[in-house]
Amino acid sequence: MSKYFCVFCNKKLVIFVSEMTNIMIKPFVCGFAALAFAAMPLHAKTVSASDVIPAPSSFSTVGNDIFKIPATGLRYTIESPRSSRIEEFLITCAPRLVPAKKGEKADLRIKIGEADSESYEMTIGKKQITIKGHGEAGAFYGVQTLLQMLSEPDATEIACGKIEDSPRYGYRGLHFDVSRHFRSIDFLKKQIDAMAMLKLNNLHLHLTDAAGWRIEIPGYPRLTEYAAWRPQHTWQLWYDNGQPFCESTAPNAYGGYYTKKELKDLVEYAAARHINIVPEIEMPSHSFEVTSAYPELACGGKPTVGNDDMCIGKENMFRFLEDVFTEVIDIFPSEYIHLGGDEAGKEVWKTCPDCRQRMKDENLTDVDQLQNYAVNRIARFIAGKGRKAIGWDEILHPDLDPATAIMSWRGTKGGKEAIAQGRRVVMAPGDTCYLNNAQDAQYKEPLSQGGYLSLEMVYDFEPGTDEQLLGLQGCMWGEYVVTDEHAEYMYYPRAYAIAETGWTPASKKDYADFRCRAQQFSQVMQQRGYNTFDLSQEVGLRPESLKPVCHRARGAKVIYNTPYSPLYPAGGENALTDGQRGSWHFSDHNWQGIQGDADITVDLGKVMPVNAVMVDFMQSPKSWVHLPQWVEVALSNDGEEFNTVDTMRSETNADAPLAVTRRYATVTGVDATARYVRIRAKRHERPGGGAWLFLDEIIVN
Repeated sequence: MSKYFCVFCNKKLVIFVSEMTNIMIKPFVCGFAALAFAAMPLHAKTVSASDVIPAPSSFSTVGNDIFKIPATGLRYTIESPRSSRIEEFLITCAPRLVPAKKGEKADLRIKIGEADSESYEMTIGKKQITIKGHGEAGAFYGVQTLLQMLSEPDATEIACGKIEDSPRYGYRGLHFDVSRHFRSIDFLKKQIDAMAMLKLNNLHLHLTDAAGWRIEIPGYPRLTEYAAWRPQHTWQLWYDNGQPFCESTAPNAYGGYYTKKELKDLVEYAAARHINIVPEIEMPSHSFEVTSAYPELACGGKPTVGNDDMCIGKENMFRFLEDVFTEVIDIFPSEYIHLGGDEAGKEVWKTCPDCRQRMKDENLTDVDQLQNYAVNRIARFIAGKGRKAIGWDEILHPDLDPATAIMSWRGTKGGKEAIAQGRRVVMAPGDTCYLNNAQDAQYKEPLSQGGYLSLEMVYDFEPGTDEQLLGLQGCMWGEYVVTDEHAEYMYYPRAYAIAETGWTPASKKDYADFRCRAQQFSQVMQQRGYNTFDLSQEVGLRPESLKPVCHRARGAKVIYNTPYSPLYPAGGENALTDGQRGSWHFSDHNWQGIQGDADITVDLGKVMPVNAVMVDFMQSPKSWVHLPQWVEVALSNDGEEFNTVDTMRSETNADAPLAVTRRYATVTGVDATARYVRIRAKRHERPGGGAWLFLDEIIVN
């Protein structure tokens, strides 16, 4: 008799079959439900809508009936009241679907309704599959669901049933920063293909920033001859060397830009996959590349390293922006045009004669109102072209033009405030949607921004149910992501989580099930040439953070001889003795931040044996968080006279780019006693200003 045995791995059944068996076990659906084993020919595999990402709104099966996938592919017909792009897509991108010949019975019928809708229904019968899209987009997404099922390795049959599916949000976005590191059109098209599979429908293209201008603008040739190129390959080297640009003809020039023709072709390619491209032109800040190419647009007529702001007092600056946005609107049919608006320095405006004159002429009392003037002026220009402006949440101002939408990145607070004002909002909070953060323990991950954002953390984000909420977006900023392979590694599988949150009802979401589907879909992605993070090798949360630690100082009073920062208080005055350890990121509410040297005393309440003292510090250099130069431990019985028992110096390179945690531990001796334990730490004096210190728990045993 044939033999098999089963083991569970990551909540998924792995089945080992003996070499001589002719039996294959039906794959186990994630979760510990009752198992039904069915004998079938070797290599037969049944797939269903329960395997798809994003999970459908509704799916029901019909007994054990199956649709057998023809070995030669599914023959299809398309019924549409108007011309459709779907057939062209199927011919070029779906080799397992072939058009039915005249008089030939179709295995797949695609019906396209006349509504402007992304909803669809799919009926999978024993002899035929029918996809009914309420509109062309709905039919396209129904096809994507079918293609995902067909893409499962060795899939030979599909479980019969009924799918009724529609998106939760109308805006489901993914952001591409092509300024910091230029990406080719081919790379963007490849990602558009992945977005289509995931039913993501908005590509936010960050075309300009201080590190490089990426769009051809007639009348401003220096933007692409000069501001699109730099002598250093990596963003960090460019930044450290004073942010220089170079001529496109220089032998070491690194960068690039897109012509209008290339971008119009990209728009058409995306539209054929029902993806809209939202272009972003940064203003009035993040514009050092602009003022370097055209110094007359800077305050004082001279660009300054460290000042990314354009001069709001100059009329030629507005003529420049109007010319640029006119070209952008001509290329991109997007309803929303992104005007940036974030992280303006504003200091130079306070002393610039032109800006001060503008404030006087417009009765503006401060530089915040000055920025709002600039944003409103461009937003109304965009509106005059029949489009709508959207910007980062820094532009949210009491006098902001009512029609301007908000993209909330500094948490969700700005988005909620905008919704309360009746504005349209896209949620893209940095702590749950910024894919430039490491997705696993940072000691094993490639260089990143330095934060920690696991797949589960992205998946757990809940954008909200407000009527004004357009949807959500995953963002990936490219400062430290040099290669295309690295970029894909950062996007996938976390983009799957953005897609499912954007499409699937909140009540249908299940992370354990999703994680299994994500592992399966990553195999498909890898077969198609995408470089994805390997979930099977995920370390997950820092082990020390998973359960409280018990020690003699737990619950003890902490005396701050130097204060902690109100920006990173963790648990406040009890944070360092509450038994809670931090995870992989300093902003996880368990690491406490000090912007200076640290001097902290723990009061144990009475004199007691103190045999060992330990404290962990965090390093995340990209965020100005460094290990201390040294850590000193001292003991006292009265709180007045302290005896130093150890001074520990950092052996880890404080300038190493990867984030790490380091434990500073000392043995005080078998007979040591104390009531007070004092920790002093000297911060790293990095160029440009002192570093932050972050620690999570002072452990006394």
